[in-house]
Amino acid sequence: MTVRIGIVGAGKIAADQHVPALRNDPAFALIACADPRRRIEGVASYPSLEAMLEGAPDLDSIAVCTPPQTHFALASLALLRGKHVLLEKPPCSTLAELDELTRIAREGSRTLFQAWHARHAAAVNDAATWLKPRRIRHAAIVWKEDVRVWHPGQSWIWQANGFGVFDPGINALSILTKIVVQDIALQSAELLVPANRKAPIAAHLQFETQSGAEIVADFDFRQRGEQIWDIDIETDGGTLKLSHGGSVMAVDGKAIAVPPQQEYPALYRCFAQLIARGESDVDARPFQLAIEALTHGKRVTVEAFDD
Repeated sequence: MTVRIGIVGAGKIAADQHVPALRNDPAFALIACADPRRRIEGVASYPSLEAMLEGAPDLDSIAVCTPPQTHFALASLALLRGKHVLLEKPPCSTLAELDELTRIAREGSRTLFQAWHARHAAAVNDAATWLKPRRIRHAAIVWKEDVRVWHPGQSWIWQANGFGVFDPGINALSILTKIVVQDIALQSAELLVPANRKAPIAAHLQFETQSGAEIVADFDFRQRGEQIWDIDIETDGGTLKLSHGGSVMAVDGKAIAVPPQQEYPALYRCFAQLIARGESDVDARPFQLAIEALTHGKRVTVEAFDD
């Protein structure tokens, strides 16, 4: 059965990733878009989700690709109208909102898929398999990118509940919680917040695994030149390095060949399988770590930032 899907929010992430993935996946038919300003070529356009649900009642599912502040209202409306929902990350503004969406989906027998796209990078599953029998001694995450490149003119990301540098940083946390089987607890967080913004532009974090291994993380939105998305893990059986956002893997400095895989096509394959099985997949662990850091971290004011 082909799943009829509509996209809510036709911005950069939808245009760059969701639309191409859906148009190359025979399991889905992209038939509608809801956005007050933008359009997706070749599909029916509506100014709002409400209008799309009224105008295209045969939709089976919705992909929510708007800023996270709007996710709860949109996803809850779609679920209550009987649609399956894929949520872009970060999932919501609060953990309570995500819990409520999970409840609505369960009670309505609908699929809710929290889409941690970085977990579908080519080397992540192989890294998890390699790491499972080994004891972690120390890990370091460096996640540095240029906000002007990846979020040009997107003012929502600097709002109090816009996540700032945790919008990309949560990708690292999603990989970390996928490949590390132990519980991970936040120990400290320092948040660097521009004088003219409410959300952090950089963060220095320290975590600890259940067995006491330290994990440090540096997130930064001010990176120029080479973009860095690396995770290095020292174990009792060698050193693992994931680079390029989880698409490249090395053990003890030696590259490990992994089958190629594109994140968003893999994401939609997973969504289709969940719908077919009547299941949901909502892992809140990356979100919880990010929320704890944003809530309890020490805020340090740094120089103003302007696009």
